[in-house]
Amino acid sequence: MLSNNYPHPIIAREGWPFLAAAFAISIAATFWCAYWSIPLWVITLFILQFFRDPPRQLPDQANAVISPADGRIVAVGKAYDEYLQRDTLKISVFMNVFNVHSNRSPVNGTVEKRWYHEGKFFNAALDKASLENERNALWIKTTDGQDVTCVQIAGLIARRILCYVDAGSALSKGQRYGFIRFGSRVDVYLPTTATPKVTLGEKVSAGETILAEI
Repeated sequence: MLSNNYPHPIIAREGWPFLAAAFAISIAATFWCAYWSIPLWVITLFILQFFRDPPRQLPDQANAVISPADGRIVAVGKAYDEYLQRDTLKISVFMNVFNVHSNRSPVNGTVEKRWYHEGKFFNAALDKASLENERNALWIKTTDGQDVTCVQIAGLIARRILCYVDAGSALSKGQRYGFIRFGSRVDVYLPTTATPKVTLGEKVSAGETILAEI
């Protein structure tokens, strides 16, 4: 099933101002000196690839928890959810600067609460980033009554977490709800009865890869 909750423009809307500015500067530099404009075109291409936002094919499995982010699995195991104060299965996805950075809802449900915490900017691949870095957390109550906590975490380079939903918002699985600029991490806290379907080091795609079954 194709996710159609966002009018995929190939380039994320968050990147349009950056891309327009880089393109304009590169064009101007080309007229001034084509040779010296080469580094600027390289930067423009980097911005283009960073803000790409392709549509995704959602799995049809009803009990699947899908990845909220592109990247690499850096944690799978038991952990304490500080937001809902419970024991959970935690699965973490680390995004480097070459991954797509749109964030998507891992389940169908309603946002019960949202938390935002200012913090530091450690490497998002480190475990301490979950507790010490700048982060934005959503408590999502699934349509069958289960609790899922999804946390956007800023990284070493990331300096802006964007979240477009709040308490009371309805989310569809695979729906685009946020964006983190320039490298980051997303933690997903699930009931202890959830069955993980990914392993450490595995590469995953937002809206397509099944992280777990609940």
